[in-house]
Formats: sequence, structure tokens, C-alpha cells
Amino acid sequence: MTMTPSGILLRTYTQMLKGLAAWLEKARDQVDNPDTLMAARLAPDMFPLTTQIRFACLQAHEGGHRLCHQDFPAELDILLEEGRQGGDTPGTMADALQRIDEALAALDSFVPEEMDAGGDRPLALELPIGLAFDFDGATYVRDWALPQFYFHITMAYAILRQQGVELGKADYVAHMFAYRRESADTPG
Repeated sequence: MTMTPSGILLRTYTQMLKGLAAWLEKARDQVDNPDTLMAARLAPDMFPLTTQIRFACLQAHEGGHRLCHQDFPAELDILLEEGRQGGDTPGTMADALQRIDEALAALDSFVPEEMDAGGDRPLALELPIGLAFDFDGATYVRDWALPQFYFHITMAYAILRQQGVELGKADYVAHMFAYRRESADTPG
């Protein structure tokens, strides 16, 4: 089986964003005032939950647009600004779930063949902190897109756990249950 940029990113982003939504639903069921979680952070110098969620959604949008060599739509600027301002205006759990739904819808709009064609093309990534990176699309997927996305997803998970939301490894990898089978070593 050949791995393609679209096969890796679209599937990974979709299953992990759906997982993130499920974690937030659990938080909503378990915490008296779940909106207060949106301002929670692991450390004082880290972004709050609301920003981790928005940046994960932003990464999902960004990967498809970069590989397809498309300009970013205006709503990505809004998402980025919401993330940057998250410490001051964390928003609500409903806002976060809406952003996840919007990111999932955006993922459905990308044409896999267009993304895959971007795997061999040069790609420049310029960060607002004055750093720039040049690589091809496949290297972008492996060395930037996936690590950035997983960082923000994992931070969101960690913040929820730190705040007492009952989540476990099965919640983090819930998508794996589609491949479940009983092993020959299962007691029984």
C-alpha cells in the first residue's frame, strides 16, 4: 500500500478531530461548568484549551490548502486570531465544537488527487516569528503538518485530563476499534 499525503492527512485529521469532539462531549457531561475548561492551561506560559483546539482545527485546514497550493480563506485568519486571543476570550465549549465541525467539513471539501499532486512540489512555510522553512509537500506532511497537529490535539487531551475529565487511552485512539479483533491469547 502506498501512503499518499491525502491518505495520511485526511484520515488522521478526521479521526482525531472526531476524537477531540468526543472528549469535549465527555467533558460537558462530567464538569458542572464546562465552559470554564476553555481557559485551562497546563502551564502559565502555554496556550489554553481553547487555543489548542483552534490551532488543531487550523492545522487541519492548513494542510489541505498548502498541498493544493490554495490561498487560505478568510475564515482561517479568524480562526488563527481566535486562537491567539484565547487567553483573553476563551469562548465556550459550543464554540469549540462548532470549530471542529467546520474543520471536518473543510476536510471533506479537499480533492485527494490535488493534495497528492502537492506531495512532490516545493512548499515554503513562513512563520510570524521570523522563521521560514522550505521543503517538498511530502516532507511538510511528515515533519510539520502531522507533528503540529498532534501537538495541539495532545495538549487538548492533557488539559482535559489535568482538569479531571475522565478520559483514557481508549478515548485517544477510539478510531482503532474499527480494526479490533479477539487475539488468540485472549483468556477465556
